[in-house]
Amino acid sequence: MSDSPTEGGGGPGREAQAARGLLPGFVAALDDARSAVRASIPSVERLADLLALVRSGEIDRRGRAGGCAYVVHGAGCRLTTPAGIDVDVDFTADGAETFDFWRLRLYGRSLPTPVELSEEDLRSAVEGLTDLLTEVGPGWFIATESPRSADEGPQRDARRR
Repeated sequence: MSDSPTEGGGGPGREAQAARGLLPGFVAALDDARSAVRASIPSVERLADLLALVRSGEIDRRGRAGGCAYVVHGAGCRLTTPAGIDVDVDFTADGAETFDFWRLRLYGRSLPTPVELSEEDLRSAVEGLTDLLTEVGPGWFIATESPRSADEGPQRDARRR
């Protein structure tokens, strides 16, 4: 039996620890993807600007920007880094990037060493990271601070390999 949360071993403490590491990694990956897209498309100040560019016909709904593949969907966008890591967000009316547990699980599954976590584990982790995340609606979050100045956790290190 393995200690990996992806294989069901290790117990609840190990999964809670993995969830706490996953959240700062997601926020860092989002920050990296945002920076790459902004550097590649000068008219993009916020990722939400991609929606307006698609709707105006200036860019395609699917494409590449700053090394990331992007897919604009409904009220959001999924970015895939060159390492194959998925970061998906929806946008609020004012352009804020929001995400839910489904998007966090998508991110975890796309890591070089996939992490499969329950909503319960993620909820517990979110409750312990109020300095990093704010719940803006039931199960929907925004990042309130970049993890660059915080302990970035093992998931961020795994993305750089």
